[in-house]
Amino acid sequence: MKQHTLHAMPGRMTVLAALLAGLSAPAFAASENIVISQVYGAGGNGTGATGAVLKHDYIELFNRGSTAVSLNGWSVQYASSTGTSWQVTPLTNVTLEPGQYYLVQEAAGAGGTASTVVADKVGTIAMAAASGKVALVSSTTALTGGNPTGGTVVDFVGYGGANAFEGAGPTATLGNLLSAYRGNDGCVETDNNNTDFATAVPAPRNTVTEKRLCSVTPQKPIVATCPSALALAQGYAGSAALSATDLDGIVNGATISSGAMTGLSLTGFTAASEEGGTATVSLTAADSLAVGNYPVTVQFTNNQGQTGSCPLTVKISGLAAVTKTIPEIQGSGATSPYNNTAQTTEGIVTLKVGTGFFLQDMNGDGNPDTSDGIFIYTANSPANVQAGDKVRVTGTVTEYTPTGASRSYTEIKDVTAAVVMATGYTITSTNVVLGDNLAKVEGMLVNFTQPLTVNQVEFLGDRGEVTLANGRLEVPTNRYPARTAEAYALAASNAAGMIVLDDGIFTTPTTIPYIGQDNTLRVGDTVTSLTGVIDFGAIGGGGAAFKLQPVAAPQFSRTNPREDAPALPLGNVKVASANVLNFFTTFANGTDVEGRTGQGCKIGNTTSAGNCRGANNLTEFIRQRDKIVAKLKAIDADVVGLMEIQNNGEYAVTYLTNALNAAIGAPVYAVVPAPAASGTDAIRVAMIYKPSKLTLVGGALSDGDAINNRAPMAQTFTAANGEKFSLIVNHLKSKGSCPNSGADADQGDSQGCWNANRILQAQRLVNTFVPQVVAAAGDPDVLLIGDMNSYGMEDPIATMTGAGFVNQLERFIRPNGTPYSYVFGSNSGYLDHALASAALSPQVAGAAEWHVNADEPTVIDYNLESKPQDLYTALPYRASDHDPVVVSLNLQPKFVDVTGSVRLTQQGAAYNRVTLKYVAAVTITNTSNAPLTGPFQLKLNGLTAGLTLDNANGMYEGAPYVTVNTTLAPGAVINVPLTFSGPARLMVTYTPKFYRGSF
Repeated sequence: MKQHTLHAMPGRMTVLAALLAGLSAPAFAASENIVISQVYGAGGNGTGATGAVLKHDYIELFNRGSTAVSLNGWSVQYASSTGTSWQVTPLTNVTLEPGQYYLVQEAAGAGGTASTVVADKVGTIAMAAASGKVALVSSTTALTGGNPTGGTVVDFVGYGGANAFEGAGPTATLGNLLSAYRGNDGCVETDNNNTDFATAVPAPRNTVTEKRLCSVTPQKPIVATCPSALALAQGYAGSAALSATDLDGIVNGATISSGAMTGLSLTGFTAASEEGGTATVSLTAADSLAVGNYPVTVQFTNNQGQTGSCPLTVKISGLAAVTKTIPEIQGSGATSPYNNTAQTTEGIVTLKVGTGFFLQDMNGDGNPDTSDGIFIYTANSPANVQAGDKVRVTGTVTEYTPTGASRSYTEIKDVTAAVVMATGYTITSTNVVLGDNLAKVEGMLVNFTQPLTVNQVEFLGDRGEVTLANGRLEVPTNRYPARTAEAYALAASNAAGMIVLDDGIFTTPTTIPYIGQDNTLRVGDTVTSLTGVIDFGAIGGGGAAFKLQPVAAPQFSRTNPREDAPALPLGNVKVASANVLNFFTTFANGTDVEGRTGQGCKIGNTTSAGNCRGANNLTEFIRQRDKIVAKLKAIDADVVGLMEIQNNGEYAVTYLTNALNAAIGAPVYAVVPAPAASGTDAIRVAMIYKPSKLTLVGGALSDGDAINNRAPMAQTFTAANGEKFSLIVNHLKSKGSCPNSGADADQGDSQGCWNANRILQAQRLVNTFVPQVVAAAGDPDVLLIGDMNSYGMEDPIATMTGAGFVNQLERFIRPNGTPYSYVFGSNSGYLDHALASAALSPQVAGAAEWHVNADEPTVIDYNLESKPQDLYTALPYRASDHDPVVVSLNLQPKFVDVTGSVRLTQQGAAYNRVTLKYVAAVTITNTSNAPLTGPFQLKLNGLTAGLTLDNANGMYEGAPYVTVNTTLAPGAVINVPLTFSGPARLMVTYTPKFYRGSF
């Protein structure tokens, strides 16, 4: 029985209710034979490498049944993803045979380079590329409504963000290079668009396409794998390894079907042990073959009577004499002395990789300044060599310089001969220590004698790369002020002390390498048993570096385990700072969380889908949302400052807050109402808080000055004990999109670009905005949090600490390790800060970073694209690229009456007739068993009318007071002199009170 479900998204109803909503529709008319088998709506869209190839949209039908069905009087119909108006293309009077396809061509776009295959019917409907609804209808009457039902609806497909679909959900989002395919060539039908369809490159089929009978399982072919040639020297025997597999059969035989002759034979045949198994055999050439080329075809057979052929050419040539040894070619300088010359050399193959192999001199020359290894570049025509082969190579010596590299790497390219002379050799690896000059061992087999630490995993999924170093590398300006000798020295040490572990493939891996426990590999983990060949080449993120191509599986240890959310010393307010990495409720495909199309995001005065960041579609958004919610729920802060949330009023932050409350199961959090200015960027800062723990004092403030494209936001709160503090959330200018010149260009001091801009933002913050916030609050307790895009010792942070703010991460984390919240360029540092005003700092009980994001590989995040495997979970790990910061505040009263802990002795006042002043004093003795730490305030209540305390520091509650800055040990005594002005002959009376703190 066919059924599709109308899925309601947040509209006028609350988002929290929408998260729990879903409506079912009645069943469709029963028809299990004719189905929609393929949908494509991007015909003619875009240009270039990412543009559509096909010019037309199309809808493909398929007869998956065992009887013929007439399509006379039928139609295919289309509506937008949330539309209620249906366009109709009537079908031709044709009877569709079992296994036969039928192609309906629709409207053409402006681009594309190829027409679809010949259509069985041509229509004019312009379909949306990413999301829409398609129906197969047994009449030509247009359907009505956004969720049509009834006996005429034969099949229904909702694709992308469609609000109606069969089963639990629509297909994945389509695109210029993606159509939706019904599984198993159209045979799969479980009435669930989400699982019945997958996406792939568009390939339309029509009525003349070979029939696919669903009742007959097609036989899979034998797939043979073999090199194009076996190159040998005259007088040397050798062999080429061949293999074959068949997914639904057993490969059980191999013969030379053409080119058989004396001196050529098949040896070592091993049949496949099961269906899908691999059969292997070697084509062996005897040492008696004369010089010449011998074309050969090896034919594999299986238990189904099928055959698969493997053509190759045996090339026998005269053995060229060695002209230079590998150490001679390498030389002791930065480049080969034989660059751009043709040479013949000889060595042992240590490793074969995607674009060639590494060759090492069997004995070496004993000179540590000349490498004994070299890379033989064969591009996409790999030579028939294996590790352990003794090979003589003829080719051109070259110096390869990858883009962005400052040095070259000696190779041999344009190989004319790679002759295997013998097999079974081994090379002993050379022990090295990271920090040695790796140029002297380039191309050589080495062994790292010490454990190395993982420092970057950003490119693990798309390039198979992991950066290794001796311990964790710290951003120089995270530890030392910019432009200091110490910072420059650390930068040089970091650059020299790392190597990139590669996977030898040089393309996106089909399986993510090195992933371990919990499907992750974390920065801070360590690796041992690291043996491989020293390579040099381009790396993820740009530039080039020395690489290690391993010859054995590295052994990783989880020395940096995942941790629970930080447990801090108890206070009375917990504050968190969380970068939510572009949490947008409007998506890059032009849809939004409510299912609307044609939407966009605003930057300044422009609104377009191109301004949107974060999730590409609803599926990605839900994955992103769930990770962020899991993170915020685990932190359980009383107030959270958020960065990188969509600047669309209160909508995005309200959606996130409602989702968080839904996960908790109660309305725990509320949104701090936005201030007047939120900046001109597509993202803003925001705050959420627990009304049960904190009370808002006044409205939120922001600084809409032009220097702040993301305006800082401030809110004053009152805690349960009545104490106030103000929180200011910041997101300073990023380091990306560098200008080429001027003060904001990269100055080469490790601070990146736009530093001058960030300094101005920091100055504006502490000199203008903070005083405004303090004045409005009437309280000096201020906490600055957020993504400052500046590491710990950079100029903008120095501006803040120079204004009296205290860096809480340096205070609480630095004594025990390296504070960091972000990993970039294989260096760790913290861009996310917590800085407390001088008045608030003594009330900070603790601060910590939760390393839930920065140490995790990008490949496990919420995104769907560019992933060899989808290792996504709804756990909080890699919810963002920044780690959250958590601060525990123990807010205390500003002053405490400690009169009961001291003895106050008043000395009688004496009138000085010369100065016309009264002189008196109060002696204060600490009568408690504990030291008392100032500042102290000696307050004189009930002072005789007409008298003025000349040395008063201020008035509080109508009485003068004197400030005393000291510490009173148990039993200690201090004397506080008092001077009064007033008429003569007055009785000087007052009642002294003693307070610790400040009024």
